[in-house]
This record gives sequence, C-alpha cells and structure tokens, in this order.
Amino acid sequence: MIAEKRRIWGWYAFDWASQPFYTLLLTFIFGPYFTSVAAEAFLADGLVETVADAQAQSLWSAGQTLIGLSMAIVAPILGAVADSTGRRMPWIVVFSVLYVAGTTGLWWTVPDGSFLWGALLCFGIGMIGAEFATIFTNAILPSLGKTEDIGPLSGTGFAIGYTGGLVALVIMLLFFAENEMGLTLLGQSPALGLDGAAREGTRFVGPFVALWYLVFMIPFFLWVKEPRLPGRPGGVSSAMNDLWTTIRSLPRRRSLAAYLASSMFYRDALVALYGFGGVYATLVLDWSITAIGVFGIVGGLMAAVFTFIGGRLDGRLGPKPVIVGCIWILIAMTTVIVGMSRETLFGVPLAEGSNLPDIIFYVIGAVIGATGGILQSASRTMMVRHARPDRPTEAFGLYALSGKATAFLAPGLIAIFTYVLESARFGVSPLILLFLLGLGLLAWVDADGDRAVPWSDAPEPA
Repeated sequence: MIAEKRRIWGWYAFDWASQPFYTLLLTFIFGPYFTSVAAEAFLADGLVETVADAQAQSLWSAGQTLIGLSMAIVAPILGAVADSTGRRMPWIVVFSVLYVAGTTGLWWTVPDGSFLWGALLCFGIGMIGAEFATIFTNAILPSLGKTEDIGPLSGTGFAIGYTGGLVALVIMLLFFAENEMGLTLLGQSPALGLDGAAREGTRFVGPFVALWYLVFMIPFFLWVKEPRLPGRPGGVSSAMNDLWTTIRSLPRRRSLAAYLASSMFYRDALVALYGFGGVYATLVLDWSITAIGVFGIVGGLMAAVFTFIGGRLDGRLGPKPVIVGCIWILIAMTTVIVGMSRETLFGVPLAEGSNLPDIIFYVIGAVIGATGGILQSASRTMMVRHARPDRPTEAFGLYALSGKATAFLAPGLIAIFTYVLESARFGVSPLILLFLLGLGLLAWVDADGDRAVPWSDAPEPA
C-alpha cells in the first residue's frame, strides 16, 4: 500500500517538475520576452511598430509550427516501440536530457536579437523533451488505479502541476524577472548579481526551469518503479506492425477516431491560446513582463484550484460533459479577446487611458486558467477510456499525434491572419473555429470510450 501511494506521488512529481516549461517559457515569461526582443529587432530593421509586432508573433508561431510537425511524425512510432519493448523509463530519461539541455540554452537570448534563431532551436529541443516525456508518463496513468479513480488522479496531477508552475512563476517574478527599469516585482535588482539592464534576470528563466526539473524529478525516478515486462518478439518491426494495425482499425472504432479528431482541433486551439496569451498582452495591451507574470499568477492559481475540483467532477459525471462545457467557455473567452483592444471593446470606443481592458483580460486569464486545466485533465481521462490495456503508450502516442498532427494549424493560422491583417488581436480569431470543430466532432464520441465496445472487437496486435 505504501509503495502504491509513493508510486502515485512520484507520478504527480512529473507534473510539478515539468509544468514550469509551459507556465514560464511558453506563456508568461519567455514567450513574451522573445516576441518583445524580436519586435525590437524588426523595428531596428525599419518596420513600423504594428508590422514589427505582427512579424514577431508570426516568427514565434512559425517556430512552434515546425516543432509540432516534427513531434507529430515521431510520437506514435516511439509509443509503439516502447510498448513492444516493455520499457518506458529509458525514454523518459532521454527526453529529460533534451528538456534540460534545451531550456538551459535559452539563457543566451540576449536583448539585441542576435540569438533569435538559436533561441527558437533551444526552445524546440526543450519542448520536444517536455512533450515526449509527457507521452510516456501519461501511459503510466492507467496502471495507477481503477477506472473510477482515473479522473480524480488525472485532475490531482494537473492541479499539482499548475501549483508547481505557480510557485515557480512567483519565485521568478519576485527575484529574477525584471521590468523595463531593471527591477523585479519586489522593486529590487535581480538576485544572484544578475544584470537587469542586460535582461539577465528574465533570461535566467531557462536555466531556472531546467534546475527545477532536475530537482523535482528525483521523486519520480525513485518511486515510479517500472516492472520489467517481457518484450514482444520482432522488436521495432513488430511495433510498427502493431501501430499500423491500430491505425487501420480507426474507421471501425468510431468513438476513438472521432475523439482523436476532436481533440486534435480543440487541444491545438487551447495550446495556442496559452502560447499567445502573454504575447497578446505584450503586443496589444502593452503590458510589461512583470505585469504578465502577475496575470500568470492569477491564471495559475485558478487552474490549480479548479483542476482539482474538475477531476472530482470528472469522476462523477465522466469526462465528456466536462470537455463540452469547457470548450463553450473557451469559445466565449476567445471571442472577447478578439473583440477587445486598448482603445475599443467590440467596436465601442473606450475613454483614453481606461483600465477596463486590463481588468477584462485579468478575468479572461483566470477563466482560461481554470477551464483549460479542467479540459486537459478530462481529455487525458477520456483517452484512458479509449486505450487498450496492453498498449497504453501507443495510445498516448496516437493522442500526441492527434495533438500535434495539426499543431501547425493554430499557430500557422495565427501567423497568416496576423501577417495579412497586420493585427496581433485579429490574428487569434481562427481559434474560435478550431474550438467549434472540436465541439462538433464530440457528437460521435461515446461517453464511456471503447469500454462500450468489447475488447475482442478491437484489432489484435499483428
């Protein structure tokens, strides 16, 4: 019993250790910093401010597009290989190394913009490490408890992860990330003797995230013991045959196919919403890094609290109604984002210097934080309901594929709309369509997943 509880808490440790990548790098600290550096570089090249801002957002979008495409191709293959060999932990170690190496390299993103392409490369390496490590740790979830326990376990894991991201964000804001005057939220110079004028406090976010991961993954590697399962004969060739058999079966497994397609759209939109929230605040509302960080604290706190509650709701109602409700809320929030600027709200002029857009965006951030966390947790639970008990890593590889196969779509559409309309605000409007597509496809998803279909009807491994 003690070993089982330690195994669960060790599994929770991964969420705590890895969440700062998304909270600090993708959303609230590095993403806005990168786009501000890129925008300044484009201004120096002679572009006007609105076009420079749009180009900066397009560059950040394009980088994530390429990263997503590379992961989409490889994810299901690695999942199938891991299931066939009976080993997941070595893969987690490999991708943890990439995570740490990539995030550490972000330190060299200097304010003059000379390391923009290098920063995108390092960010990509770190993101590949984070995403692939998540695939293999997600595959452990079905073995942690009974079916009725999966929703609460998933929700608690995400809640702990968001709490970790929140704590890391508070530390960064108080002691490291500086504003335009070179001071942290405490009104002091960055800690450890870092030079605020050179933005070393903000640039330290990369090494900080790497160190956080190294320290807090220790419980995971100590307590999440992986039983050594016998590998299947045939090695990689057998794994590829198994994967191809599963893919060919999708037309006969309507619920699984519809869910993968649905989540492909709505998760893509959610990730883009996370990734461009801070960028929007920087380019549209002219917020500082520290102001965006406070915004992140509000969103992170709401995510931590409501994801825990959402996990319990998932356990009582099942994941599907939770997913549907969350998507509707996110559609409403995205609509407000598109309709708001510093000067107007849905075309209605605001008084000069009005802080109403700031107040509204804080509320939006809180709601997106709460709703997005619940949506991610319930989505993971729904995938467990569609996963073959003997092939969980392959299933989550397909889940990653559905999340990344069109990962180019949301950032790509944002890049195109932003470039053509020369507006960072209208650039996020395609996310509404992606949410609606995901919502429509859920109509063909069975609330119980493939539990409603006898496993003997599912394709057997080749």
